[in-house]
Amino acid sequence: MAKSSTLAENLEKVAGYREQIGKRGLKNIINGEHRDAVSGRRFENGTPIDSSLICTVPDSDGRDIDQAAQAARDAFPAWAAMAAKQRRDLLYRVSDLIVAYAEELALLESLDTGQPIRFMSKAAVRGAENFRFFADRVESANDGRSLPTKKFLNYTIRQPIGPVGVITPWNTPFMLSTWKLAPALASGCTVVHKPAELSPVTALRLSEILLEAGIPAGVVNLVNGYGETAGKPLTEHPDIKAIAFVGESVTGSHIMAQGAPTLKRVHFELGGKNPVIVFADADLDRALDAAIFMKYSLNGERCTSSSRLLVERPVYDQFADRLVQRVKKLKVGHPLDPGTEIGPLIHQSHWQKVSSYVAIGQEEGATLAAGDGRHPIGLEKGAYITPTLFTNAAPSMRVAQEEIFGPFLTVIPFDSDEEVLAIANGVKYGLAAYIWTQDVTRALRMAHGVEAGMVWVNSQNVRHLPTPFGGVKSSGIGRDGGDYSFDFYMETKNISIALGDHPISKMGV
Repeated sequence: MAKSSTLAENLEKVAGYREQIGKRGLKNIINGEHRDAVSGRRFENGTPIDSSLICTVPDSDGRDIDQAAQAARDAFPAWAAMAAKQRRDLLYRVSDLIVAYAEELALLESLDTGQPIRFMSKAAVRGAENFRFFADRVESANDGRSLPTKKFLNYTIRQPIGPVGVITPWNTPFMLSTWKLAPALASGCTVVHKPAELSPVTALRLSEILLEAGIPAGVVNLVNGYGETAGKPLTEHPDIKAIAFVGESVTGSHIMAQGAPTLKRVHFELGGKNPVIVFADADLDRALDAAIFMKYSLNGERCTSSSRLLVERPVYDQFADRLVQRVKKLKVGHPLDPGTEIGPLIHQSHWQKVSSYVAIGQEEGATLAAGDGRHPIGLEKGAYITPTLFTNAAPSMRVAQEEIFGPFLTVIPFDSDEEVLAIANGVKYGLAAYIWTQDVTRALRMAHGVEAGMVWVNSQNVRHLPTPFGGVKSSGIGRDGGDYSFDFYMETKNISIALGDHPISKMGV
């Protein structure tokens, strides 16, 4: 995305893409072919910018899922057996094509989800990095360990599990789709991908890019539809060996139950109510920048957002005052405007949910310091909301316990290490935590004590791709990232070879 692109220039480019998509409508891609749903039914997909129609989308059901699963099953043997270097080079080609189409992908993502273009341009490039990273690991994906004894040589290898289902969410859907598809393909698995019904546009472009790169037909299949009518048949299908899901925690529990009869392996990246803990000795300027960025970037619609800000009492008032001033200055506007910091939420239904917590927080007795739960003036047609901030909250309040998933931050004071650790751990989630202090001993103690799958000390969320990504408690099961991804998409097999004769018990002699 060129930095010089203006809102007018971006609108002109999007109009062209939009016309193309609108004329043809979205399709499923099964066995390399663009297809309508078997039923012929379609649903409308609008933009959260102004609720206008972008395109119609196949309303798929179990018949479409069955076709896709069969295609993935039939394509699996050849894809798994393909020479590692050949599969690696195909994934490199995917990465190169994503870079070539990065501007189009970013603009479409902003149109479809309402995410500001300033973040989506980076997310598109990140998608390319995901494919390149896992392409680098294709040749080592099968590697195992040597575990010899005096009489036996034991060694392990990893082999792809088979066709897998990937269900991706509506927040940053393109990047998260690459985050799942790249390791699956690097492992040698084939895929049935069901994107969220609220953000289907870039999923189609990704599938088309995979085919253009030379990924064989049937290796990745795209099926659009709703969770109950398309997602459920996918999680229940006997040919699908595992389900990788990113989304809401309750949905994750349903998927686990649906996959139980076929003993499906599951990997879940679910919700969060992540704490950012600011001690009095912290670099308060950097902590303030990080807290605002981690909550209000990406419209607050990110699982790792720091939605609870816990501030030590001696600096609480000054920190909260500065926070209020900054939040009130956040620029809400058209997501294709490079100057916009916060765009519309994904859909009016989600706007209703997020805005409802303004009244909830007030009823509970927290101080509404910014935001009013309404559409900003002049932006009433879209799913825009004024950035919201509650201060002087108590840990038990719903605004401090429940995942709101929007530009909505709750601030809580604390007095001691023991108290803040209890507050941080006092929710059902455990995805990420952020700790700000210059005391190394305290930082280590808190990092070890907080119930979270990932902890950043004196930093916002800075991802290093080889490291594990995932949560504990209601925030998920399993880890992605680096070789950790292969633990999900591959089976570990042990092979034991006798190094000569050894005693064998005789029976029936």
